[in-house]
Amino acid sequence: MPTLHLTADEEAMLGGRDGDGVALAMRVIVGQARISDAPRLVEITSAHVDSCLYHGQVSLDFAHRLVDLGARVRVPTTLNVGSTDLVHPDLVRDHDLAAAGRELMAAYVDLGCTPTFTCAPYQLPNPPALGEHVAWAESNAIVFANSVLGARTDRYGDFLDVCAAITGRAPYAGLQTPEARRGTVVFDCRPLGDFSDLTYPLLGHHIGSVVGAEIPVLLGIPADAAEDDLKAFGAAAASAGCVALFHAVGVTPEAPTSLDGLPVRVVDPDTLQRVRRELSAIASELDAVSIGTPHASYAECVRLAELVVGPPLKLPFYLSTARATRERLKENGVLQVLEAAGVTVIVDTCTYVTAILSPAWKYVMTNSGKWAHYAPGNINVSAILGSLTECVASARAGHVVLDA
Repeated sequence: MPTLHLTADEEAMLGGRDGDGVALAMRVIVGQARISDAPRLVEITSAHVDSCLYHGQVSLDFAHRLVDLGARVRVPTTLNVGSTDLVHPDLVRDHDLAAAGRELMAAYVDLGCTPTFTCAPYQLPNPPALGEHVAWAESNAIVFANSVLGARTDRYGDFLDVCAAITGRAPYAGLQTPEARRGTVVFDCRPLGDFSDLTYPLLGHHIGSVVGAEIPVLLGIPADAAEDDLKAFGAAAASAGCVALFHAVGVTPEAPTSLDGLPVRVVDPDTLQRVRRELSAIASELDAVSIGTPHASYAECVRLAELVVGPPLKLPFYLSTARATRERLKENGVLQVLEAAGVTVIVDTCTYVTAILSPAWKYVMTNSGKWAHYAPGNINVSAILGSLTECVASARAGHVVLDA
């Protein structure tokens, strides 16, 4: 077991030089570093905090304790989704949960965090660059930062994330180190042929389900895969398993140029058809549609706006996105198009973590592998996974419409 070495500055923080709040946060970071067998800490350039999502009284107690001790974040820190929509508070049915969620979100703003309240911080201005050490929480943000941006973050859960932000340090362990970032198993996706937007969440769910603790290397991903496609893949892979980093040959910045010696698994169309059946209820009945998990990008919102112009939607249609994206949509007239078509735009939270959808609804369609994975357990609905086009066609028809 290596001995943890702290710099003089880190020793001073631990000893209380910068206040009791910093000392508390440093004790958490040092404790995690020892658990991880880290030889040292690493300075981070930014943090993304998931602790602002209310999970009970302990969430509030910890945040208030840090505030009371005078702690402040020392690196740019964004906030993940919370437990309520601060712009549209009437949409949340559970008022007690919404009140607690609002109190928690405010506490993290008091710590100096930026009130972004989005699970897709990589869509905000100034994302981290290749090789930057950061401390991000939220599984889809972690896998995107590591894989698509080439920034370096390990998996940081609640409380550890904000302690890293307050100290500006993280354990030099796991995916912060180059050794842990090497691909270990190849998934040959070339038999899949042409990719649709639905291929990515299905492929992500499959690989997340079978890869275990290995680092997947994807062969055959189209070179022109959009960031939103990679987002959908990574979110599904992180939800179905513990994928925090993937490499796509010819697409992502750290993908290996030689695959010699790596085991190879082949993915064929039958596999993805099976995954779609596993994630989807067999039903023609439909109560609502929910998309935007992770939060929809500006480009995804524009595409939705193009699709919803025309015959009216017969079913409730929910779109989750970042408040910053909503503002941009409003400035450019896209928000007005969406709302005129009957789309309810949710910000600051997501429909599978907050009581927004009617408890009477049984069947909800989505284009998100992550939403289809979590929503049945979280909000007691049966999910139907479809492409964005299928989601709009179904909402317009009033029942499930699939292309194939």
